[in-house]
Amino acid sequence: MKQLFAVIFTGIIVSCYYFSFGFALLPSSVNTKMILAIIGVLLYVVNSIRAKRMPLSMNLLGAMGFAIVFSAICFYSTDINHTNDYTYASYIVSFFTWLGGAYSVVSLIRYNHGTASFRLLTAYLAGVCTAQCILALLIDRVQPLKAFVDRYIDQGQEFLNEVNRLYGIGASLDPAGVRFSIVLVLIAVLLSRNEFVRRDRKYMLGLLSSFFIVSVVGSMVSRTTGLGMIMGLTYLIWSTRIVTLVIEKEYMKFFSVFVFMIAVVAAISTYLYNADHAFHENLRFGFEGFFNWVETGVWKTSSTDKLNSQMWIWPTDNQTWLIGSGTFGLFTFGTDIGYCRFILYCGLIGFGVFALFFVYNGILFFQKAGRYKWAFCLLIMLSFIVWLKVATDIFLIYALFYCFTEREWEGNRLVTNPLAV
Repeated sequence: MKQLFAVIFTGIIVSCYYFSFGFALLPSSVNTKMILAIIGVLLYVVNSIRAKRMPLSMNLLGAMGFAIVFSAICFYSTDINHTNDYTYASYIVSFFTWLGGAYSVVSLIRYNHGTASFRLLTAYLAGVCTAQCILALLIDRVQPLKAFVDRYIDQGQEFLNEVNRLYGIGASLDPAGVRFSIVLVLIAVLLSRNEFVRRDRKYMLGLLSSFFIVSVVGSMVSRTTGLGMIMGLTYLIWSTRIVTLVIEKEYMKFFSVFVFMIAVVAAISTYLYNADHAFHENLRFGFEGFFNWVETGVWKTSSTDKLNSQMWIWPTDNQTWLIGSGTFGLFTFGTDIGYCRFILYCGLIGFGVFALFFVYNGILFFQKAGRYKWAFCLLIMLSFIVWLKVATDIFLIYALFYCFTEREWEGNRLVTNPLAV
């Protein structure tokens, strides 16, 4: 019971980090990510005093360098253009906030399990995303719960209710879709690369259940989730070599459970699609492209049509191309597309540094992660694909991995310890 409580509490803390939110009774600038960052800084100071040294790797210093340079370029852009839009000029503050919050999360996982690992972190994130999807459905259907969340949680729910979108606690719109996609990629890599997870039927069933729940319900929250679902499924098909139509012995149990889960999800989704109006509408929204393809022969969605027809907006002068206009957060240019918004804000110079920052993070962990290395290759791809739709970043996941010790990374590279890594 004590261990169960510890796992649930850790899951709540992971959710507060990964899907941060504010409180209606507190100032709008205070959110769970910031609170965890403060705790993380205090923990780091205490641990440094105990160890009589400040553990700071050269790899992390390199990431700091990218964040500092990017912030400086953005600040210069706002200064030369005489604007006060410091959305990304203060990125170094966001960088350290994520890092501090991540230190709190990883420290708690390490305290409860004796170590931090790719497997443990993925399991917690999978559980959190599954819980958020279930919460989104409950909030949409249980009025007292919805009233409670809307009263005490500050997450811009006025707009969400206006556009009639599903939301959890801190999980909504494209930011949630991007974070769901990250976790779907991590689950796929864990299932493919950890044979001990595949041998444990309950553990495998739990991860596959999370994968399909997040894929379906997460797409109802944000269609961006579909990107992670496609990448995860594609990686599973490629890495298990099922396309050869010869299933290797080590994957037999996995594919038996996988096919069973697909059948269950398809049956439940079909039943609810025909029996429940709300589920019917949400499923059509989440998989609008698929339904349009089945019904009209053309794969399209209203949002992608709008992006392609109206939102590819580029600078009109050389200075903006190089250093940007210094305007980002006020939606002056009428575009959601990440590439456009970043270049319009800080030019090709700033965006180039920002893009290299995520390539650096991905390559660094690709080299450190051993059997899980392809997760970070996929995360690099995810960053660049997501920018076709929305301006965001995924440093929050890299921040967690930066908090692993070298010994823990060595444990991730080993294959002799069944479920410790």
